[in-house]
Amino acid sequence: MADITDVFNALVSKSAQVLYPQGTGSPSSVGVPAIVYAGWPTASTLDDDLLKLSKGLAAGKVHVSVFASDIERNTTRYLRNWQTAIEAVQTLTAVILGQTITIGGTVATPQNVMAMVNRLPYVYPVQAGNTLSSIATGLAALIPGASSVGPVITVPSNAMLTAARVGAAGTSVMEIRRQERIMMLTVWADSPAHRDAVAQALDIALEDTAFLTMPDQTAARLLYRASHIIDDKQKARLYRRDLLYSVEYATTLVENDMQITQTQLGVSAAVAGVEPYTPVATIFD
Repeated sequence: MADITDVFNALVSKSAQVLYPQGTGSPSSVGVPAIVYAGWPTASTLDDDLLKLSKGLAAGKVHVSVFASDIERNTTRYLRNWQTAIEAVQTLTAVILGQTITIGGTVATPQNVMAMVNRLPYVYPVQAGNTLSSIATGLAALIPGASSVGPVITVPSNAMLTAARVGAAGTSVMEIRRQERIMMLTVWADSPAHRDAVAQALDIALEDTAFLTMPDQTAARLLYRASHIIDDKQKARLYRRDLLYSVEYATTLVENDMQITQTQLGVSAAVAGVEPYTPVATIFD
């Protein structure tokens, strides 16, 4: 699920990418060192960094803080429906040839490998550390009379082998609430030139970003709201600019979904209005 912490992280990451497109070990894109973080700056650290920057020392840097304002509103408006966020991807294969099943592909979890033998399903859940051969061994051990050599399983010659399937896991999300919060990105600098260089780069990049991707793969809408320039601390060589953006994001439930590898159906026969019914029979497919 996404919450305000994820919004903080997304804005911090986006801002850092704007200022350091080649990585934080490379020079910044605006020609002045900067640090980006969530929360409000510590006064002593901020003063020390800006003083060093004003003296041209390498340890000096502009600060960019990301802070959540108290301005928030509930914008919930969608029905609660499960939606696929991440499709299930099968990395394993199970191929039938005669009385054999060959396990192939790349081992990854979570996945299930199923064999339908004599109308009964046998399912092996892939374990961490498995190999193709150990998967075949694990599945063969579940099937009466079966054996395995390497990744190949052989069932008895009189057995009816009708299917071999692989099921993987995907992720579904359901939106249960939506909210809009005003977020404040504040540039703290030692001079108007440094402040303006950093703020302009961030403002342009954020304005060009319609949505931020949250960890649950939902999209948060980003909209410009206002900007404030604050110079009343210039005697202390502190120049500030606030960029206010609204972020509308969803609170979601997340669940993992395994693909179905077999179905089970209970059936019985009866004459209408006449009891008793015949015993229930179970059919697998």
